[in-house]
Amino acid sequence: MRVSVIGCGNIAQVHLEILNSMEGIEISSVADIVEEKADKAAEKYGCKAYYDYIKMLNEDHPDAVHICTPHYLHVEMSVEALSRDIHVLCEKPCAMNREELAKIRMAQLMSTHEYGVCFQNRYNPSVRAVKNVLETGKYGAIKGARAVVQWCRNEDYYSDDWHGTLKKEGGGVVINQGIHTQDLLRYLVGSNVFSVTGHVANDHLRDVIEVEDTAHARFVYENGVIGLYDATTAFSLNAKPIIDIFCERATLRVEGDNACVIHKDGEIEFLSTENDVARGKDYWGGGHEALIHDFYDCIASGSHFPIDSHEGGKSVEEIAAIYESSESGEEVILGKR
Repeated sequence: MRVSVIGCGNIAQVHLEILNSMEGIEISSVADIVEEKADKAAEKYGCKAYYDYIKMLNEDHPDAVHICTPHYLHVEMSVEALSRDIHVLCEKPCAMNREELAKIRMAQLMSTHEYGVCFQNRYNPSVRAVKNVLETGKYGAIKGARAVVQWCRNEDYYSDDWHGTLKKEGGGVVINQGIHTQDLLRYLVGSNVFSVTGHVANDHLRDVIEVEDTAHARFVYENGVIGLYDATTAFSLNAKPIIDIFCERATLRVEGDNACVIHKDGEIEFLSTENDVARGKDYWGGGHEALIHDFYDCIASGSHFPIDSHEGGKSVEEIAAIYESSESGEEVILGKR
């Protein structure tokens, strides 16, 4: 299968390294408007460099593309590829708002090919271990959930032309850094969100960025579980995110690459996790490798990749609700009871 990568920045290097290691995959081309980035990636992986992704799609005719560009380009590029019946794997978020989300969902509906969103942390061994235990019901019903993300993004992080801007990033910590943990909270609770009450603020870079660096949200899920979510990039370091799922008879915790059961008597039982060789950020995990393999396994088997625009887009709907609630001061209803 011939695969192209659009965008040759930091996250693209993870995709390229994984694709280069896979049997049956040929990296046929890369594209970036910064010619030096495209040329460097093309030289490293022995493929053709393009500086215009439309020209690449028209001339190279890849079977699949990976979209690793700034947020504001995700929908446009995804729609272009899907309209040509090219499989698409897109970095998060799949869209920046509800209007964009509707466009990508329609494009997926009209295409015969697969569309996937990179929520790679669902594939982390620690997340899989907790999810497997929750599905057994061993510790009873879920009574509540909480998640905390405390990372550091200083002024130099925003030195490019898109991070920290409303037009190109679409928001701050909520849509960029915290979105993975927000997605995992819903995934582990096992229910869609009914309502959202949210608050966002800029606590440490008010003269540098247009977007929030700190957020709090209260999610009420359709199954009645309440989830609390706190995220910030105003911390002094990149701490491992923590997710707690409170069940009737114990609490299950994901903390980075560790997973454990905290029993009522205080005893901590660590769950077995695989020692995967993974490529990713050390303060969260390396699920990209497992996700990308799963995406291509689905294509090969003719099965549907589960994290598509409908599943992956749920986070976009929740993000929009957090921003809307923060502005209005009101609870935003998303789901049904």
